[in-house]
Amino acid sequence: MMLNVQGLCTGYGRIPILNGVNFAVKVGEFIGILGHNGMGKTTLLKALMGFLPATAGTVRFDGHDVTTAEPYQRARLGLGYVPQGREIFPGLTVYDNLRMGCTKETGGEQETIEEVLEEFPRLKPLLDRSGGALSGGEQQLLALARCLCGKPRLILLDEPTEGIQPSIIDEIVEVLQRLRDNSGLTMILVEQNLDFIAALSRRILIIQKGTITRELPPDDLADASLVGEFIGITT
Repeated sequence: MMLNVQGLCTGYGRIPILNGVNFAVKVGEFIGILGHNGMGKTTLLKALMGFLPATAGTVRFDGHDVTTAEPYQRARLGLGYVPQGREIFPGLTVYDNLRMGCTKETGGEQETIEEVLEEFPRLKPLLDRSGGALSGGEQQLLALARCLCGKPRLILLDEPTEGIQPSIIDEIVEVLQRLRDNSGLTMILVEQNLDFIAALSRRILIIQKGTITRELPPDDLADASLVGEFIGITT
């Protein structure tokens, strides 16, 4: 099992957000997480990455208990994170943003970047451009490429389609499907775009009030009444 989460609780100060989250992810599996705004989706990813301390429960990654591990320790084990809003370095060039993703590598930085760029040809002519000069879609591609430069085995991906053009959304789907099928990458995806999450996820977890309450197959996202009731999105 790549990831096993049992009874995970966390919050902000005295405000509890996650209330006993339980789920597991197999190697090479893509799962989606859906829910109303404020139900704990982004909080869950931050807790898995170690940016929020667990107040109860356990997180095991590839057999390692990482419940109290720092984010950099989780990254070294192979956990990657692409946050909502992308958080690239706007003052750095595209190339230097990619170099930042290689910080846990002991060598072969240029080779790693070249390998990643093969998956993101749109970025090749932009290497000397500052990250802040890119479009929103190009920044999202850069954020994903930067994460992949760290050679993660599991990626936590938060709202990747937010504010980007449809052509790049399709491009991201193609890249992630290829990585899933060819490299065995594992992913947890938080997303409100139903077509996007259905195209990538093998199963979808519904989070309500900080707890995983239901699991759905992707085909069930075509049921408008179900989506409206459990997810808060009308199709």
